[in-house]
Amino acid sequence: MKSRLSIGFPIALLVALAALTYWLSHTVQAPLQKRDGSGRHDPDYIIEKFTATRLGPDGKPATLLTAEKMIHFPDDDSTQLVEPKFTRLSPHQKAALHISARQGLLSSDGKNIYFKDHVEATRDAYTDQGKSHSALSLSTDFLHIQPGADKVDTDRAVTIRDANSVVSAIGLQLDNKTRIIKLLSHVKGRYEKH
Repeated sequence: MKSRLSIGFPIALLVALAALTYWLSHTVQAPLQKRDGSGRHDPDYIIEKFTATRLGPDGKPATLLTAEKMIHFPDDDSTQLVEPKFTRLSPHQKAALHISARQGLLSSDGKNIYFKDHVEATRDAYTDQGKSHSALSLSTDFLHIQPGADKVDTDRAVTIRDANSVVSAIGLQLDNKTRIIKLLSHVKGRYEKH
């Protein structure tokens, strides 16, 4: 009986070591990459002179997004835009908002647009309750747009100009529905009545 136990113990120990070695080998090794091209960052489609229109509840165009080129990547479902332009049209005689840049990125769900590199935004002049408001322009290097919420923000340096003033700041939040602009820090301005 003792001889069977003395022979069985080393065999059991070898089997346990082999199992441990197999487990460690598979745990430490990186998973094999698929060779079907899914790991590559290649576009699956490119559209030139791209235009997308979102309609409002009244059936009229509410937002327009155009680009010289739209490039979609299936691996991360990202969409790059070349020379993008975004327009929020003016419902009920509010001012339209126009934004352009050299580059853009569209989120996979279409709820976020990121403009970068020479971003220019313009709010058209408008009249509200008999009072005229001049056009307003904004320049920055990065701008995040949420078309559904009608909001725009940045954490970068921004310069805002209208007919009578120039304001610079770091960071901005704009709500186009309420027409409220919030400047976040390092705010400097100059006002000159013409």
